[in-house]
Amino acid sequence: MTSDDDTGDRLDAVEAHLAHQDVAIQELSDVALKQWRTIEDLTQKIQRLEGQLQAVEDAVNRPPGEDPPPPHY
Repeated sequence: MTSDDDTGDRLDAVEAHLAHQDVAIQELSDVALKQWRTIEDLTQKIQRLEGQLQAVEDAVNRPPGEDPPPPHY
């Protein structure tokens, strides 16, 4: 019956290993989701900054005394 005991021990070890892998996969998934949200947030901030920079560049490059174009232009 040692063969059955050995098989049971091996099965227990595999199940424990699988449980640890499940935890590791979930942790990695959580990290990936957090990183994705950070990337989206940073992308939006970059787009806003690009718009602000473009507005400043337009204001600097406009000849003195010239009115800025209307917003719908």
